[in-house]
Amino acid sequence: MGKVPPSDPRRPKGAYFRTLEWLAKRRAVTWFLINVGNRVDPVLMRATGGRLRVAPGSPTVLLTHVGARSGKRRTTPLAYFTDGDNVVLMASKGGAPRNPAWYHNVRAHPEVELWAEGRGGRYRGREAEGEEYDRLWELANALYDGYDRYQELAGDRRIPLIVCEPGRGEPATSP
Repeated sequence: MGKVPPSDPRRPKGAYFRTLEWLAKRRAVTWFLINVGNRVDPVLMRATGGRLRVAPGSPTVLLTHVGARSGKRRTTPLAYFTDGDNVVLMASKGGAPRNPAWYHNVRAHPEVELWAEGRGGRYRGREAEGEEYDRLWELANALYDGYDRYQELAGDRRIPLIVCEPGRGEPATSP
């Protein structure tokens, strides 16, 4: 139990992480992470306590949320960084023109669970706005310098940043 492990986006990047970042900018790798990693990582991360995932070394959290329309519990692996006790998630979907489904789910049901490296708990998600958004967007780009490119690809859609604040609200379970 406990909070999601801290992830400082300003931490200096070694050669391994720079290579991962370079790979992630390739269309085929982005497609793989979104379409395959999203299905494999929840199983792999739960089975290994978060030690193994499709993109090893990259800060990855399991977001458990409730479907906006279905009411079903779902789990999505996402890149994250921390801002104090808050966990920040980028709804980039690789620069797709539409927001990812998890974004709509968190907007409809903000009580979520976050888990990374066997630690985590309940959080409440909200969308960053204004100056907070601008500050966090800079940090997101410090974590992965491909987010500005994703924003270009997204066109008119502004990539949302979801700030998850630790809380004691209801867990992400079906009603």
